[in-house]
Amino acid sequence: MGEISCSNGIGNGNGVNGKTHSSQNGYRKSCWYEEEIEENLRWCFALNSILHTGASRYQDIALLDTKPFGKALIIDGKLQSAEVDEFIYHESLVHPALLHHSSPKTVFIMGGGEGSTAREILRHKTAVKVVMCDIDEEVVDFCKAYLVVNREAFCDPRLEVIINDARAELEIGKECYDVIIGDLADPIEGGPCYKLYTKSFYEHTVKPKLNRGGIFVTQAGPAGIFSHTEVFSCICNTLKQVFKYVVPYSAHIPSFADTWGWVMASDTPFTVSADELDSRIKQRIKGENRYLDGKTFSSASTLSKAVRKSLDNETHVYTEGTARFIYGHGSFQQQNQA
Repeated sequence: MGEISCSNGIGNGNGVNGKTHSSQNGYRKSCWYEEEIEENLRWCFALNSILHTGASRYQDIALLDTKPFGKALIIDGKLQSAEVDEFIYHESLVHPALLHHSSPKTVFIMGGGEGSTAREILRHKTAVKVVMCDIDEEVVDFCKAYLVVNREAFCDPRLEVIINDARAELEIGKECYDVIIGDLADPIEGGPCYKLYTKSFYEHTVKPKLNRGGIFVTQAGPAGIFSHTEVFSCICNTLKQVFKYVVPYSAHIPSFADTWGWVMASDTPFTVSADELDSRIKQRIKGENRYLDGKTFSSASTLSKAVRKSLDNETHVYTEGTARFIYGHGSFQQQNQA
């Protein structure tokens, strides 16, 4: 659950931790964003300003200027990405799958309305056609207008933006793809996306739309030592029921206050070494990655003993009737306190 609170507190002129805060007539104003991560755990950070808020027919949208993480995109009260560290998430989501593929020319993005996933794909010289399919046109338009870092990607002629449900688009379309990427919102109870994490969807919709040697990769929610059992472990196990080869991996995202997980799957084995990944990065990708290289991916795909054991023992298969959800559902509230 996310909320914004603005309060006016009485200043004593002494400051906090030795730092003086400006005040007028004995009062100082502070604004904070707060998100409930677990029932007894909340994550909050200070704001410079609220840049924009709005609502589509599907979800609430906000863009915040935060003090520790820069601009932050919030959807339904849940932090989606932050300016200072979104590169960790998006490089981890995109590059392992494209680099493990021998020559990825066509890519389909499920979701990805903010444009960052498309931006990273379009850095690949092999990419000929990228289809970004997001259900919410207002989110896409919002991100086009406010996320300057992705404007070049939205203007790239290789990118086709489709406003539709990703399941429906894959099912009605005749084209197959070298890589399909799930950049969907987290599976939240009552949310629009949890059905796109199910065995039936992977088996009957995603897999038939992959070319020979194709790779599917999805974001898979929190993957921390305690949080990985929410959805990460069962998404991984579900993909194991559909694909021959499955690689879970994770990275710490500071603005998420947790380790985050992704799962890559294919019927072709993943045999590319760290050195070969580095070679392919140099040959295929325009510009320099800030986060991901061969050794980083080797580390990311080497999970801790506790998480490995948990994934090995996971038996739950994600279906519409047995869905698991991450904690909470966000909402915004503004409070002014004297």
